[in-house]
Amino acid sequence: MPTLTRKEFIKKASLGLLLVSNPGLIKRVKWEKDAETIFTVNGQLKAKEMGSTLVHEHLLSSFGLDAMEPGQYDEEKALTEVVPYLKYLQSLGCNTIVDCTAAYFGRNVRLLRKLSQKSGIQILTNTGIYGAASDRYVPQSVRDQSPDQLAAQWIDEFNNGIQGTDIKPGFLKCGVDSGPLSEIDGKLVRAAAITHLETGLLLQIHTSNNPEAVFQQLNILEEEGVSPTAWVWVHANKVTNSKPLIEAARRGAWISLDNLKTVNYFNGKESGSNTLSMHYDHLEVFRESGLLDRVLLSHDGSLFPPEGKDKRPMDILYNSFIPMMEAGGFSQQEIDKIIIHNPAEAFTLSIRRR
Repeated sequence: MPTLTRKEFIKKASLGLLLVSNPGLIKRVKWEKDAETIFTVNGQLKAKEMGSTLVHEHLLSSFGLDAMEPGQYDEEKALTEVVPYLKYLQSLGCNTIVDCTAAYFGRNVRLLRKLSQKSGIQILTNTGIYGAASDRYVPQSVRDQSPDQLAAQWIDEFNNGIQGTDIKPGFLKCGVDSGPLSEIDGKLVRAAAITHLETGLLLQIHTSNNPEAVFQQLNILEEEGVSPTAWVWVHANKVTNSKPLIEAARRGAWISLDNLKTVNYFNGKESGSNTLSMHYDHLEVFRESGLLDRVLLSHDGSLFPPEGKDKRPMDILYNSFIPMMEAGGFSQQEIDKIIIHNPAEAFTLSIRRR
């Protein structure tokens, strides 16, 4: 590949001319750019049609296994186990699930499309690279590339489809490790920012209890000309002190409180801890600060994990947490803002410049 300037690189990628991830694929997926578009595994959708949305879940996952792309599953077993649960979620009021299983730890977009078609649930998938877990899911080829080269691959997936299909990512998923950003993590975040400026994809970055890395990321975005409104602090609920959450939200970032748990998992095992009170306390602070319009809620659930790994439910929001909010005086308008209107605004394809 000849050396290109950033401008040349991005121009070729955005036009579908730089086919770096699927060199044999020449078809470019066309779409209407407007202010209300999202992409599901079944194609283009108006954001207002997302409805009640779980913004961070894992329908399929090979996390804990060696890196693979695409993820390999017993398809018949996956459909048998996952589809009835998705229909159950739909009966509770869920319309859309954002699947955050990234490349190299289980992303399989063809199977996600089948799950969506058989269940009726709308599903979003992603592009990007997961840099947490001590870079276990970062291939050597990625480590050797520049941010521009990485961005070109992710833009190519947006323009031409993922894994040889016409399925487009509905957002970008990355992850960073604890502590200050490593060289690899910083490169992933910068590549994500570059990708956003060409695609308008929302950037969901696994950051967890790491405020230092949060503000390093926001600085990188600003250096690249990207607004914090394009970025999600994933697993922000793990921060016990709400102060950095409020600071990031005031800068425009989305705050994802996405580890809703109760002690009794739906597969009959007792595991973890009940997080509802902590999530509720965070929401109270956001309400008092007038920042409920920056909050997202979900479970980080897992419906089809590797053998020996626990499943994690995705019904706690509907069965336990929303009733808790109602009992605490949250209005229906405030609840709808968090689970319907905020996801629609966050995932709408929109280039957000600082």
